[in-house]
Amino acid sequence: MLEVRNVKVYDLEESVIACRNAMRTELPEYTEKEFKDSLERAIKLCNSPTNSGHCNFLCGIRVSFDLIYPNYISPELQRYHWFDIVTSNSKMHKLIQIVETNSFNKYVDPEAIAIVKKYAEIFKADPTYENRIKLLSNCPQGIELFMRVSTNYLQLRTIYAQRHNHRLVEDWGAMCDFIKSLPYSKEFKLYF
Repeated sequence: MLEVRNVKVYDLEESVIACRNAMRTELPEYTEKEFKDSLERAIKLCNSPTNSGHCNFLCGIRVSFDLIYPNYISPELQRYHWFDIVTSNSKMHKLIQIVETNSFNKYVDPEAIAIVKKYAEIFKADPTYENRIKLLSNCPQGIELFMRVSTNYLQLRTIYAQRHNHRLVEDWGAMCDFIKSLPYSKEFKLYF
């Protein structure tokens, strides 16, 4: 199931301070006092209508994390420009090792695991193109992969709005819980 680890948030204070730049004539000082003075304005901006552009400072608050996910969610992860994939593990290069470590979610039928393990053994014994394709083609959608992701608060706000009631409750629910756990997520309306 989807799991988020190793979360890092960058430029939160700097982006909050920058939210007032439209009303400035000079570049601000990036101090704790300036952050506190700007935070109230940032919260007000996040109460503006979604597409007004007033909360655009949220795109400067970068978030990076490791994501463990089932293969079946890959098309949904790639559907939108929500985040950049920094790097990921590779079924093409490491599928045999992934299969050997039983990296399957709890819903994969043991018979499906046995089938993919059979094809992994066949490929190990005879690494032809045809055997590789059979191994890849018989890999269950519940195999778990991982990637390092980089995104921002504005995109996470969109993810929450579009996925909080999704049918894949365990996967998107975990993502939404992660979004709720971020600093200032409530104040910046990352969720509702």
